[in-house]
Amino acid sequence: MSLKAAAAKSSSRVQRLPITRARINLGALVKRVHLNKEYFILEKDGIPVAAIMDVDEFEDYLELQDPRIRAIIKKGHQEYLAGKGRPAEELLRELQQRKRGKAARRQRG
Repeated sequence: MSLKAAAAKSSSRVQRLPITRARINLGALVKRVHLNKEYFILEKDGIPVAAIMDVDEFEDYLELQDPRIRAIIKKGHQEYLAGKGRPAEELLRELQQRKRGKAARRQRG
């Protein structure tokens, strides 16, 4: 069965694939992972042994394993629940003003 046939057979973004088939079709597999954000679980003798995912998502996953990052997310969520949130437009305006201020200081100094 080709990779296209496997994709058509599975409506999920997570597909299981024998390692031998993945090895034969590695270029196409990586392209699908990167462009279509698909995931593949690689199996040896029907047993899941590894997974393939896009590197951006993998880096996000690794960041979330950092206790400091999880603490920042938790604090932000608590602030949101406490009503300390604000519209995104307001935050973006503030960030743009800070950026302009820094650029002006650099030009003067």
